[in-house]
Amino acid sequence: MSFSAFDISASGMYAQRTMMDNIASNIANVNTTRNPDGTPGVYIKKNVSFKAVYADKLGSHAPAFPDGQHEVFFSPTNNTMMLKGGISYDDRTISQGVEVAEITPANDPYKTIYDPSNPEADADGFVTLPNINAVEEMVNMVSASRAYEANVTTAETTKGMINAALRI
Repeated sequence: MSFSAFDISASGMYAQRTMMDNIASNIANVNTTRNPDGTPGVYIKKNVSFKAVYADKLGSHAPAFPDGQHEVFFSPTNNTMMLKGGISYDDRTISQGVEVAEITPANDPYKTIYDPSNPEADADGFVTLPNINAVEEMVNMVSASRAYEANVTTAETTKGMINAALRI
């Protein structure tokens, strides 16, 4: 039995934790109009993007065909292994997990509100606020939380399957 399921689940949990940390930072700075050093500057929302990790990037190879799949032949036409029925197997196209590709600043426009009593207001009485929609961030947080939970459930199920196999 392969333990790559644990690696895949762990990579998903790490990526979703990074997403949740980023969302928490965005929500915490929803009204930030100053830089950390106290100079004027509006916080810029950040977005996290993921990418799949494939076997060749990890320097390893995807697992071989499962036992019982003996009707496998090499197809010189497309240079891959084929199963009976024409199902192709190419270990370079099997995802072995996910990783954070990048954290980038959002291009959304800043919000402006009219509040002449605010010390951050410009000469016309407008205050520039970060480009963060708190409702959208909360929806993204719930989505990331659910994805994290799904990866935990997958790891727990894999652990249960291994324990059951050891009891045979």
